[in-house]
Amino acid sequence: MNKTKILLVDDHALVRLGLMTLLNDQSDMEVAGEAGTTAEAIFAVERLHPDVVLMDIRLPGEGGIEAARQVSARFPASKVVMLTSFADDELIVRAITAGAVGYVLKQVGNEELLRAIRAAARGEALLDPSATARLIARVRETERKAEEDAFRILSDREMDVLTNLARGRTNAEIAAALNLSEKTVGNYIGTMFEKLGLNNRIELAAYAYEHHLFERMGNE
Repeated sequence: MNKTKILLVDDHALVRLGLMTLLNDQSDMEVAGEAGTTAEAIFAVERLHPDVVLMDIRLPGEGGIEAARQVSARFPASKVVMLTSFADDELIVRAITAGAVGYVLKQVGNEELLRAIRAAARGEALLDPSATARLIARVRETERKAEEDAFRILSDREMDVLTNLARGRTNAEIAAALNLSEKTVGNYIGTMFEKLGLNNRIELAAYAYEHHLFERMGNE
């Protein structure tokens, strides 16, 4: 049975010792090496080619997130799991963006940590459950704000025109429905092209559907 080779990266020797004891007790894992700084971590990955790098997020030098970025870019076969005391949403996002496939809090139990390492070794991503819940909430809030901002730069009259256009109506039909001239409708559409960076009616209608225009109207 091939064991998962793990590199421990933490600037506290006692932390590394405790982790080494835990991991070497597992029949499917072995600690291949240790590092205490970002530079040491990069050198160790290059030399040892571990399957999983268990990385403290707070490291001397450039820091754990930058180390994760370099490892992920240069040695993609070595999967990075961030181990940290900080349940910080911004750090989670930065770590994931840097290429980490796992984010585990030091306060979690041993089984949760082992599960994250095994998942990383299989090429899967696993976040601490509490971090996952917060991250999902953050993503949803970002999506909600993006939906709110999608039409913010349009005037009420432009929204009226867009709603009719997205329903497949011609300029003449929109003009009749809104008591406007066809030229005025055309002007509104041209202005929306400029504001939204779009090129034609099809793109404008698609934008309306992509940003759930009619769902928004149903909630208002």
